[in-house]
Amino acid sequence: MKSYNSFEVTQQQVREAAKLLNLDAPTVELLLWPQREFKFTIPVKMDSGEVKIFHGYRIQHNYARGPAKGGIRFHPDETVDTIRALAGWMTWKTAVVDLPLGGGKGGVICDPRTMSDRELENLARGYVRAVVQNIGIDKDIPAPDVYTNPQTMAWMMDEYETLLQRHQPGVLTDKPLQIGGTEGRRDATARGGVITVREACKVFGIDPKGRYAIQGFGNAGQRAALLHEELLGGGKLTAVCDSRGGVYSEEGLNPKDLVTHKLKTGSVKGFPDGKEIPRDAVLGLDVDILYPAALENAINEKNANDIKAKIVCELANGPTTPDADLILHKKGVHVIPDILASAGGVTVSYFEMVQDSYSYFWSEQLVQQRLDEKLTKAYHSVKEAMLEKEVHPRLAAMVVGVARVAEACKLRGWV
Repeated sequence: MKSYNSFEVTQQQVREAAKLLNLDAPTVELLLWPQREFKFTIPVKMDSGEVKIFHGYRIQHNYARGPAKGGIRFHPDETVDTIRALAGWMTWKTAVVDLPLGGGKGGVICDPRTMSDRELENLARGYVRAVVQNIGIDKDIPAPDVYTNPQTMAWMMDEYETLLQRHQPGVLTDKPLQIGGTEGRRDATARGGVITVREACKVFGIDPKGRYAIQGFGNAGQRAALLHEELLGGGKLTAVCDSRGGVYSEEGLNPKDLVTHKLKTGSVKGFPDGKEIPRDAVLGLDVDILYPAALENAINEKNANDIKAKIVCELANGPTTPDADLILHKKGVHVIPDILASAGGVTVSYFEMVQDSYSYFWSEQLVQQRLDEKLTKAYHSVKEAMLEKEVHPRLAAMVVGVARVAEACKLRGWV
C-alpha cells in the first residue's frame, strides 16, 4: 500500500477544487499553506521530580471567515505535517457547514498513557502558557482531540483565565457542563454523521433500516451504533470491530449491549451474542451502510474493491485514501466525506462558543435541532456541487469549502 503524507493529500485536494473553481494562482498558494505556525517547548515537572521537555505546536491554517477552531491532541507520533493537515481540514470543515470560523489544530508529542493526572495537568497548563498570546475567543479556540478530553479543557481554561485575570470560558470548547460546556456535545460527531446518512438515504432511495457495520468502536463508533436506530427508525447492526478484533451476527447485534460490553471489557471481542471475525473483515461485509470510525487510510487501494456498502459515512479523519476514493466512486459507492460527516462536533462546539458569549444555555433538544438543520443544509450543498461539477463527494465538499474561504480572502483584499 502507498504511504501518504496527510498534509500533501490536503494540498492536492485544494488544488483539485481550485482548478474546478478557476481560482487564480495567488489565492491557491494562500489556501495551500497555514497562515501561522507556532512551535514551542514545554518544561514539565514529573512526579519523579525530573523535569521533562515536551515539544508542542499550534497551527492556524486560515482565519478569513473567523477565528481558528480545532483540537489539541497529545500523541507520541505527532508531526508538524499531521497538524498542518488537520488544521487545513478544520478550515474546510467549518466552511462546508457554513460556520463563521477558520481552521486550526494543536498537538504535543507525548505518550499520555504513561503519564499521571498531575503530569497531564502540568502539561495542559504549560501548553496554555506557551500559546496564551495566540489563542482567544477572537483569535483561536481550541478543543479536545486524541488523548485529550473535557478535563484537559477545564485545566487549560483555568490557566488561561488565571493568566488574563478575567472570566472567558468560550476560549476553549467541549468543557464540562458545570463550567460552560454545552448539552449535546458528547454525541455530536456521531449524530451529525447519522443525519447525513439519513439525507443520503432519501436522495439515493436506500432503505435506512437495512444492515450497517462500524469499523472502530471508540466514542464516535459507539454513539453511531446507538443513534443509527434512533434517527433512522431502525437498522440491523451486523458487525463491529475495534483494535483487538471484531464481532458479527447475521441476526443483528444489540447496540446497547455491545456498548456496555465494550465499556466493561475494553473491547468488542468476546461479545457473547456474536461470533468473532478478523477486524479487517468488517470493511468488506455485505451491508447498506458502513461507518469507518477508526484510523486514517483504513480504506485504500488494496481493499476498496471489496467494499459492498452503498453508503460510506466517514466518522474518522481521512479513513479513505485518494486512490480508494476514485475506486469507490467508479463502483457507485456514495462516500460522505469526513469534512462533512464528522462536522457535528465542531458545529456543537460553535454552539458552545455562542452560549458562553452571553451566558445563556440551550436545552439539549434545541442543540440537536439546530445541529440537524446545519448538517442537513450542508449535506445538500455538497450534493448540489457534486451534480454541478460531476465529481465525487469528497471533491464536491472541498469545492464548497474552498469556494467559501476563497471568497472571504478576496473580500478582505488579501489576494
